[in-house]
Amino acid sequence: MEGTEDETPLSRLARLHGVDTSYSPSPGRVVAASDTAVVAALAALDVDASTPQAVRDSLAARERELSERLLPPTVVCWGGQGPAALAGLPDGTRLRIETEQGESRSTAENLPPGVHALRATAPDGRTADVHLVVAPPRLPAPPGRAYGVLVQLYSLLSRRSWGMGDLGDLAELTAWAGRALGAGFVQVNPLHAAVPGTPTDPSPYRPSSRRYPDPVHLRVEDVPEFAYAEGRERLRALLERAARLRDSVLGEGEGDRGGATEESQAGLIDRDAVWQLKREALELVCAVPLGPGRRAAYADFLAEEGEALEDHATWCALAEVHGSDWRRWPAELRDPRSPGTARARAGLMDRVDFHSRLAWLTEEQLAAAQRAARDAGMPVGLVHDLAVGVHPDGADAWAQQEYFAAGMSVGAPPDAFNARGQDWGLPPWRPDRLDASGYVPYRRLLRALFRHAGALRIDHVMGLFRLWWVPQGQAPTEGTYVRYDAEAMLAILVLEASRAGALVIGEDLGTVEPGVREALDARGVMGTSVLWFERDWEGDGLPLPPERWRAACLATATTHDLPSTASRLTGDHVELRARLGLLTRPVEEERAAAAADTGEWLASLCRLGLLEGASGGHSAASEEAEIQAVHRFLLRTPARLVGLWLPDAVGDRRPQNLPGTWDQYPNWRLPIADAAGRPVCLEDLAASPRLHALVDVLRGRGAKGDVAGGD
Repeated sequence: MEGTEDETPLSRLARLHGVDTSYSPSPGRVVAASDTAVVAALAALDVDASTPQAVRDSLAARERELSERLLPPTVVCWGGQGPAALAGLPDGTRLRIETEQGESRSTAENLPPGVHALRATAPDGRTADVHLVVAPPRLPAPPGRAYGVLVQLYSLLSRRSWGMGDLGDLAELTAWAGRALGAGFVQVNPLHAAVPGTPTDPSPYRPSSRRYPDPVHLRVEDVPEFAYAEGRERLRALLERAARLRDSVLGEGEGDRGGATEESQAGLIDRDAVWQLKREALELVCAVPLGPGRRAAYADFLAEEGEALEDHATWCALAEVHGSDWRRWPAELRDPRSPGTARARAGLMDRVDFHSRLAWLTEEQLAAAQRAARDAGMPVGLVHDLAVGVHPDGADAWAQQEYFAAGMSVGAPPDAFNARGQDWGLPPWRPDRLDASGYVPYRRLLRALFRHAGALRIDHVMGLFRLWWVPQGQAPTEGTYVRYDAEAMLAILVLEASRAGALVIGEDLGTVEPGVREALDARGVMGTSVLWFERDWEGDGLPLPPERWRAACLATATTHDLPSTASRLTGDHVELRARLGLLTRPVEEERAAAAADTGEWLASLCRLGLLEGASGGHSAASEEAEIQAVHRFLLRTPARLVGLWLPDAVGDRRPQNLPGTWDQYPNWRLPIADAAGRPVCLEDLAASPRLHALVDVLRGRGAKGDVAGGD
């Protein structure tokens, strides 16, 4: 990290700790971060910059530390070649490497993949004990070209689920999509454990734990012990209540709900009601003694997960007693390693075991869903989603306090799309603590997620390089970027993905720092390309021709945070935002801009021979033809993966999440619905002529032909 002659002591101190003092919201424009934000970020890293003298003292200490150390805490080597960091060691330095595989080596050449222990001893007696990450040089490309389905699992109800989509539905979807539709993958939202509450935060991107899935996704009847549970009358009553809850979401038996608007509370998913029913049923199911084989499997799971699962289950048990915000618990319980916590755990051992059992059962059903995908012939299978962070009140924030930056929140700086910036309310990991530990929590998190995944989507993948830290109580504009060791973060990601034989898809939409996409691509991490954003921004600004799209990406028409394709084509997304008061300019201007944007894309589809005449009236038939043409376009690109947003297959108008809203719109609570707003269950999706016609397009069987593309 080389500085400049005009650096101030504060800016030099910040740079040496990976804290930026400026950012670029748009090409050619640089904005200085406030000194307040920089000082706060340094304080969160235990660096005192509160006064000019403190800055001088901290700077001297950091420069002395860097000059005296032999090696950084974590060293990376790609493909078994010697790490570049070792080239700077003094002549005569001796190395001793203990590999993960139990071997002892005296050279860093040709090491097996893994995270090894390295000791360097210099001739002057200085030593360094560091973590040596050896990763393959890059991940392989996907096996051929594939299309797949994207869905928010909670939104996909079947006539067997209990008011929201579950892991049984996911297994059914993958088996059907692979066998009947020829799909190569199914991508789902984060299935991370949520923070319980009244109501629970429905966003899958603010979880309690990213490592453990939420048992609300369990298919209770598929748990083997369900058949032997006592209290059959009570279970039957719960099943009846679950059926009523499901029917209330699907609108079955209550007349036609086609007139419901996006803001209507009718037909919404009630996660808390679902969990109340499932928890009652699971209490009965988990009271059934495990058979010898099942008991042995559970014991293996407990042993493999160790302290991490014990912490997670302990937090769940304590939250039942003291509430879900651990910072308001009795003081002795706020530390997961305190004697008070150990005593409380012992006193709540039945509840700790219950929550441990739920984690195991959920893990089993995740494994079954991935097996169903593989058995159906999917080359990839399940694509899981990793949220960018965790809820500050939750289990991970409690159990891993030493790794989180106190008093800080992750967000985004002001830019052309949001002049106020964003605060996501997620505590960031401390890069220094990650580095010192050899990235232990990150490694364990990835290993858990890859266990039952053919690929992993990483939300805001730019966070591997830097994150916007916002001091608590400050506006998002008063933040600054803090950098992570991107090489180490990438090396561990590639290492764990290669061990699992899985792909990695980075969500790299929006403003991306120069060089980031290139660095990801060099290591085989795929990107995300959404049709409406792919324009020739450096040229005429028109839709980017399909042959100029990148190949190493997942290409889609939309995402959960964007309007559905039908909504964009019809302009419904503008009307929705107008009704909710979210427009920043007159509605007439918004309508005109949206129509112009859509018109340019429809004209492009016509020029390519993918759509015969762009209709201005948007009848139901022309809208369906336009959606098919959009997907024909995606197949004309070289993208190795093409995704179908499942609600697009039935003409759903509603986004699953409308950024910038909280209680004005039912984010994360909408079932998949047709163009009239009627919920559509999995069984009806499977029989939908509209869906099958669109799938024929994706399989290269559409009327326009010549679009399937090659490997």
